[in-house]
Amino acid sequence: MLLPDVLAPAAHSPVQTGWLSLPTDGGAMDAYLALPPGHGQDSQAPAVLLLQEIFGVNPHIRSVAEQLAQAGYVVLAPDLFWRHGARLSLGYVGEERERALALMKTVQPATVGPDLQASVAALKALPGVNGKVAAVGYCMGGRLAFALAATGVLDRAVCYYGGGIATQLALAPQIHCPVMFHHAGVDAAIPPEAVAQVRAAMAASPAAAVSSFFDYPGAQHGFNCWARAAWHPAASAQALGRTLSFLAPMY
Repeated sequence: MLLPDVLAPAAHSPVQTGWLSLPTDGGAMDAYLALPPGHGQDSQAPAVLLLQEIFGVNPHIRSVAEQLAQAGYVVLAPDLFWRHGARLSLGYVGEERERALALMKTVQPATVGPDLQASVAALKALPGVNGKVAAVGYCMGGRLAFALAATGVLDRAVCYYGGGIATQLALAPQIHCPVMFHHAGVDAAIPPEAVAQVRAAMAASPAAAVSSFFDYPGAQHGFNCWARAAWHPAASAQALGRTLSFLAPMY
């Protein structure tokens, strides 16, 4: 197959994007907004709260926002590290990874809770949103999506390799909305016994009949991220298809 001598990113996208400033506890938080093609005030689209990994609202998370917007969702990715610098965007190795790990430890319920609630409220107030909101989170964001589901403000939640969910299982009895879990088959951060604990807790929760678990043999933690060495295209594609099917009833 012949390829051009020079390949470049596509210049055109039907998705509209930009940053919003949201009032939250103690200040204002930026959030990356992606609108679906043709979206207008008279639209009736569901919304997705996209929750970052520890690396900030970086190019990968912004690309995921645009990917979900192309599928028809109004997507908002809040900058959860805003107290430590605006719009932080970190890499996956070296000093930037170390900084990301340090920032992760600053994300505590007392501070991030109001940020998440403000984000959900902002999504529901946007023109053209039908009032339904799901959270889709990756790693740290997966844990936050799980915790937010327990507050009753979500219609659905998707947790991609949610690190630390096994330490928050006391929240499971408070979850009533459907939750989908994606776990890597080879994950040093989330061992099989931790996944088993989450499965058991959800099996006893009010959401047991409407929740689902998927494992991806051979995939590693972070398999959805095409900017990481752990990217697993087959697992990423399969998880995306399942996620979109799971979100579709919000229309």
